[in-house]
Amino acid sequence: MRLISSILYFSVILFSSVGCFAQEILDKEEVISRMLENNFDIRLSENEVEIAENNQSIWNSGYLPSLTGLAGADYDLNDRLTEPNNGEIVDQQGIESNRYNASINLGYTLFDGLGRYYNFKSLKEQYDLSRLQARETIENSILQVMSVYYEIARLTENIGVLEETLEISKNRVTRAQYQFEYGQANNLVVLNARVDVNNDSIAVLETEQQLKNTKRDLNVLLNREINANQFEVDTTVNFVNELELDSFIETAEANNVSLLQIDQNLEISEYDIKISKSGYLPTVDLTGSYGWNRNRSAATAFFPGSTTTTDGFAAGVNLRWDIFDGGTTNVQIKNSKIRYQSQELRKKQLESEVRRDIANALGDYENKLYILSVQEENVKTNLDNFNRSEEQYKLGRITSIEFRQAQINLIDAKTSLNLAKYDAKLSELQLLQLTGQLLNVEL
Repeated sequence: MRLISSILYFSVILFSSVGCFAQEILDKEEVISRMLENNFDIRLSENEVEIAENNQSIWNSGYLPSLTGLAGADYDLNDRLTEPNNGEIVDQQGIESNRYNASINLGYTLFDGLGRYYNFKSLKEQYDLSRLQARETIENSILQVMSVYYEIARLTENIGVLEETLEISKNRVTRAQYQFEYGQANNLVVLNARVDVNNDSIAVLETEQQLKNTKRDLNVLLNREINANQFEVDTTVNFVNELELDSFIETAEANNVSLLQIDQNLEISEYDIKISKSGYLPTVDLTGSYGWNRNRSAATAFFPGSTTTTDGFAAGVNLRWDIFDGGTTNVQIKNSKIRYQSQELRKKQLESEVRRDIANALGDYENKLYILSVQEENVKTNLDNFNRSEEQYKLGRITSIEFRQAQINLIDAKTSLNLAKYDAKLSELQLLQLTGQLLNVEL
């Protein structure tokens, strides 16, 4: 008998351990790491950065010379009839002639009005712009994935609250059943307790289903198996120090990714003006070549056939100056200046919008923190009320309905606290993004 009991005991321990190990723990750092590696939007933005990096390399600058190889061969087969004014007619059939040529040509633009110089500078600015765009994609993806992550944490904590409530309700059914059996309560008390158990069970099931659905949402964002739900998340929440947050807000305009992008666009627009002005200046090209030619001609009525072979080097300098191009360059310069002015106006508008968004986000964040502190006090009050109600209920001084109301109030207080906690954290993340510090703090 002892052996059987021991086997059953260790079996329970074993299966419990297996169940524990089956639950993967996804902490915030691992989620961010997986997102950076697998998120589709981020991978697409990385491809755009790679394209921009290729474009700003020396191979796309126009500073390198061009080297071209050419080769050709011609073959002719003709019949020729020669009828001189005074002489014998010469009829030649199947006259063959052929020509061969090969050359290597070198071309280099010595000066193009500084167009390629400013274009090269512009390509480097476009590369920096693509990196800022990728950063913005990463920040938006972090906000999205952390929103889902914290929703999983909130639902997980809510399930804990609801399961605890369900256990209390089950104990209440047992207590009511005993009271009924000993004639201390009627059957209505038992039925009410069972109804509450059913309602609490339904609440647990519905919340568990919401949790499964939200985990699937996270799996999509991380490019994981959709139904890989056997994981848990970290439910701890830490907030940024107030002094540190104030320093972030003070330097927000220098770090906000949208403002940094508009600065890059201004630089690009300024280079576009200079590129357009290069059309007023001449272009100087250097050319060089080495060629080989071989010509074999058939004999004629008056000249014998011959084979000629030539080879040699050639070099030259070409100057091209569009003294008047119909006004195209002038129009391009005017349009480039207008685009630059538009970027300046857009920057002023964006600066105003960012200041407004930061002020709104800060107000919302402070409000959420206040709500959080109120909800913490509310939980303490409702917990104290519930404990007192439970004691009074056990002594028979309050009804089961009054006890149930105290229980519901505690549930609402705890779930509201969970909601307030994660809402405050998400508000903080949005504020950190606006200040340009989302990637520089521990989430």
